[in-house]
Amino acid sequence: MGIRCWRNPLLLLIALVLSAKLGHFQRWEGFQEKPMSKKNMNSTLNFFIQSYNNASNDTYLYRVQKLIRSQMQLTTGVEYIVTVKIGRTKCKRNDTSNSSCPLQSKKLRKSLICKSLIYTVPWINYFQLWNNSCLEAEHGSRNLG
Repeated sequence: MGIRCWRNPLLLLIALVLSAKLGHFQRWEGFQEKPMSKKNMNSTLNFFIQSYNNASNDTYLYRVQKLIRSQMQLTTGVEYIVTVKIGRTKCKRNDTSNSSCPLQSKKLRKSLICKSLIYTVPWINYFQLWNNSCLEAEHGSRNLG
């Protein structure tokens, strides 16, 4: 009876190893350049800028100016590496009507290039910011992330 208990799991393990060797499992390709759907892009970038503004010590809010690059990878959800240009707006942190804030001009003008890893499960509207780093767009020398 002792040997029989081990026979079935051992056979299952051998079958799994052989299947993997023969390529029967779908392989995740890693991050690939693929455009985001408009719906996923809007919700992912909205989540990103809200997370950035919540973590920032700046008096003014930022908004996304441009999506520079988007890469995605399928895992248990969808992982995005997004590179965006964001800009400081004229709306202060405590403003309630900040839906369409104009960008700062002159001396308070500031733009950043941010590269972020965002994990999302779109079908349940779940987002998590795993990594973010930003550099000033004009100078590129100061790390703000």
